[in-house]
Amino acid sequence: MGSAARESASTCSIADVTEQSRSTPPDRARSTPDADRPSTGNPAEDVLDQSQPDDVPDQPQADDVVDVGRIGPAHGVGGEVFVEPRTDQPELRFAPGARLRTWPPTAAPLTVEWARYQGNRFVVRFAGVADRAAAAALHGIRLQILTTDRDELEDPDEFYDSDLIGLQARSPAGTPIGPIIDVLHMAGGDYLLLDVSGVERMVPFVRAIVTAVDLRAATVIVDAPHGLFEL
Repeated sequence: MGSAARESASTCSIADVTEQSRSTPPDRARSTPDADRPSTGNPAEDVLDQSQPDDVPDQPQADDVVDVGRIGPAHGVGGEVFVEPRTDQPELRFAPGARLRTWPPTAAPLTVEWARYQGNRFVVRFAGVADRAAAAALHGIRLQILTTDRDELEDPDEFYDSDLIGLQARSPAGTPIGPIIDVLHMAGGDYLLLDVSGVERMVPFVRAIVTAVDLRAATVIVDAPHGLFEL
């Protein structure tokens, strides 16, 4: 894990499925957070830039914080910015008065004045950011909270993405498979993205395949159907 993981309390749940559901998933299919967002009519603001500006350095591993958003381009001339939420609770994390840590920390802390959806896009105004130039200077900043600020999950089969990323996948016999490098939330369900000998492989997050998750041991047991890692 080279950086803080998103809060994404899409909180994966291990789904119950029948053996007939153990089909081999596509080798690779990433979701694009902003792909379905409608056009604003302004080419400069149509796409929330997925790339990170060159002057935003990578964050050293930090297990005590998680991302809840990333600041995109400036919106308008009054200091507002587009934000890519990385939480299932944007109304809570970006409530007026909420104070957010940042990476890099030069802009920290940022206090939310207000936030709203404009169509399917999320617009935030931070205290002290008075004009477009100041808003543009925040582009690429990652917004974070302490892991201790997250809600505790009551369902033992429900997990935060950031708790799964970095776990080592093993076979039922204990053979190492590879680390979880991402969690994908797709229309057909949740998938664990594994690095298997340098190749990314998707594993359906269902009980018939992911038979155990042990956060203390930092492992998951993957009972892979034939052909899952051979595409």
